[in-house]
Amino acid sequence: MTTTLVLRFADVGVATYASLRIVGQPECTVTWVVHEPIVLAALEELKGALPDPDGDESLADALDRALTRGPFATTQGELTLAYILGVLLIAAPAWQLLAEAAGRSEATGESAGVADPRPVLFVSPSARLARIPWGALAVPLTGPSPEELVAARKEAVTFKGTTAARIPWQLADIDTVTEGFRLMEMVDVVMAVPPNILHAPRTPARWRERQSAPALLVVDPRVPGQRPDSALGSVLGRPSSESTLSRHFAELLAHRPVLPEVDAPVELFRRSDADRSWLAAQLDRAPSRMLYVGHASAADRAHGYADRAALHLACTSAADGAAEPVGDHRPLLASDLMAAQLPVPPRVALLACGSGGDYQFDEATGLVAAMVLCGSELVTATLWSLPTTAGYRRFTGRTEDPMAEVVMAVDDAHEADDAVLSLNRWQREQMRRWRNGETTASPLYWAAVVTFAVGGAR
Repeated sequence: MTTTLVLRFADVGVATYASLRIVGQPECTVTWVVHEPIVLAALEELKGALPDPDGDESLADALDRALTRGPFATTQGELTLAYILGVLLIAAPAWQLLAEAAGRSEATGESAGVADPRPVLFVSPSARLARIPWGALAVPLTGPSPEELVAARKEAVTFKGTTAARIPWQLADIDTVTEGFRLMEMVDVVMAVPPNILHAPRTPARWRERQSAPALLVVDPRVPGQRPDSALGSVLGRPSSESTLSRHFAELLAHRPVLPEVDAPVELFRRSDADRSWLAAQLDRAPSRMLYVGHASAADRAHGYADRAALHLACTSAADGAAEPVGDHRPLLASDLMAAQLPVPPRVALLACGSGGDYQFDEATGLVAAMVLCGSELVTATLWSLPTTAGYRRFTGRTEDPMAEVVMAVDDAHEADDAVLSLNRWQREQMRRWRNGETTASPLYWAAVVTFAVGGAR
């Protein structure tokens, strides 16, 4: 049987409490505290890597920084970030327990053996840590001393408030403090569905009963009133029958039915009829799974309502819904989805900006929750905004299309018997390509992808 571990964080006052345990082995439990200055230090490190505007930055400036200058722009920068997060958020005894569960003799050493199959690690982050790319965290060989961390914490707490701890890192040679071995190489990482959603009344759909049904593909729907190059414009670029994605979907069409029915794969892209009524009609046909590639809007954390997260379909402002119109377009809120109780299939992929942000709120009722409450048992989403194909090419000067690679990898994984294993395997392959110097395997894409699973759904 596969070993299962649970890594849980909870924000309580000015501290974040953490625990790691092996399910069924209560004696194998580690607990620790991540104090507020340390949490803030981790978030400050991550903030510089993500393509989200910081301060007065424009969207374009943030994307330029993330792709060309931030920690995710170079292998050295990414490894340094992964190491720092690994030191700050996971205590040494927890790394040791992970190593033991993975069948490794020590918590370090890439040459050491790993259990086959790998253990499964369910992560339940706190609101503050909701966007940490857990699988990418690097196992530390060494780090700041406890005395140095305590001193940095104390200096960060003043009468004016608490700031991020300034830690005396020794990073001149990153290879001396970590071998670069990642959490995702020790375990298969899964996000736990928030407890308030897991225990809510719902009628689940089952993959084993639906897997032969058509797959529903909602690919880059055309948002009314938005130019292709605008903020809510095309995610994948101009549709072409010769594109990598068109060829991918052609292969899918060759061996299984899909919704909507099309004569050619290119007809799946940029549909202007893919609004909420169209979506409801397609879901009523009981598809096996749904792949959504497009735009999403995260809820505003300042207002505290996760259910204000939204998908951007081809809905005009005349569509019914609780969202305020954006020009001639009305977004589809998570609350709209839950109110409509649409029959969502067992597997859903939401490859859209920050679609996996439910945990950022005390009441985790965002897009992932909406899918689970409406029937899904496995939801793949993203922790932050993925650069569009056009954005990637504009700021890197490259012709590759990592956005298309993500879409194909997730689509293939959701066709597999074990979607969790397939996605983790793809992420490990991408991470190793990146670690070996292939700059097109950008962590802005593979590190953002997470899967939420209900119970033992795989």
